[in-house]
Amino acid sequence: MTSKSQINAVLAINPGTTTTRCGLFGVSNGAVERILEETLDHDEAKIARFPNIQSQLQFRADCIAEFLSKAPDGIRIAACAGRGGMLTPVPSGTIAVNDELVEFALHRPVYQHASNLGAPLANALASRYGVHAYITDPVSVDELPPVARVTGCKELPRFSFVHALNIRACGRRLARDIGKPFDRVKAVVAHLGAGFSIAALVDGKLVDSSNRTELSPFSPERAGGLPPLPLIELCYSGKYEKKELLKLLYGNGGVFAHLGTKDIRRVEQMIEQGDEYARLIYDAMLYQVAKAIGAMASVVDFELDGIVLTGGLLNSPKIAATLESKLSRLAPVHVFPGSDECQALAEGAARVLAGLEKPMTWPVEPKTEQ
Repeated sequence: MTSKSQINAVLAINPGTTTTRCGLFGVSNGAVERILEETLDHDEAKIARFPNIQSQLQFRADCIAEFLSKAPDGIRIAACAGRGGMLTPVPSGTIAVNDELVEFALHRPVYQHASNLGAPLANALASRYGVHAYITDPVSVDELPPVARVTGCKELPRFSFVHALNIRACGRRLARDIGKPFDRVKAVVAHLGAGFSIAALVDGKLVDSSNRTELSPFSPERAGGLPPLPLIELCYSGKYEKKELLKLLYGNGGVFAHLGTKDIRRVEQMIEQGDEYARLIYDAMLYQVAKAIGAMASVVDFELDGIVLTGGLLNSPKIAATLESKLSRLAPVHVFPGSDECQALAEGAARVLAGLEKPMTWPVEPKTEQ
């Protein structure tokens, strides 16, 4: 893949709340090879001293510079790839970072989250090296057809907010495993991490998803779909301020609300020690996941090339075995534990560098069926 004198590489940057995941990947003909990857941990107290996410930009850039100082000799940065952040609806694919995208991510994102720093950081590093910066498959990828948007309340249509980066990367991996072009694959992909996304992937497009903040099964920290009438009553009960209620549903919901932990390894230990309530919550979570996957399979008339289970929870052999047992009658189950998001970002940039994909230019309008 590489010459002895110089290695062309993509720098991938994935900011989280108290971490920045960085990776250097050698690139050749659209393929990538990991050279160096590291999760940079940031002290929570230090992060808390910043007045807002935007003000962390220089601090994180300095941390990335320290990471790059560890790179082996002969590395040439050919492109930079950042996490897309909380953008407006866009099609799947890779977007070239420009000043307008940086301004939007920093000052006008749909939601505030550290991932909004991905594009600005990639842009800053790309300027330093005289190369281009890209983002690939942000969470706002929205390719739902009109029929999937309709709800029983005209004022509240469905929309997509999904772990698109890992889901589409796993779709490509499935395509390679079964020897089928990515743009011909039909699958249900379940990303199971701190939050869940369960999506129908059809011919490379995310044509439906559970919306990780609303209709998903409950997760380690998110409440998922809830009965609307009791939720409305809770909103008007006076028991919670809006900010507190949002945290109750998104951050302190799900498994944490019941068991006081977001660590599924700890929950499995509680079950081993005879905690029957922990067993109930654990089983209920997996019950909802399997039910949601079955429902999503109906989007493609149950004609699936496979079901993909991915995300951090799949590092648990028990979870993988339980879901595979529940779902194997529906379609072949493929388990891809974890989430190689830096590699997926690098792969997006590598496809552009190789001329295999044409990057979109911000602002980007979503493409939906008419």
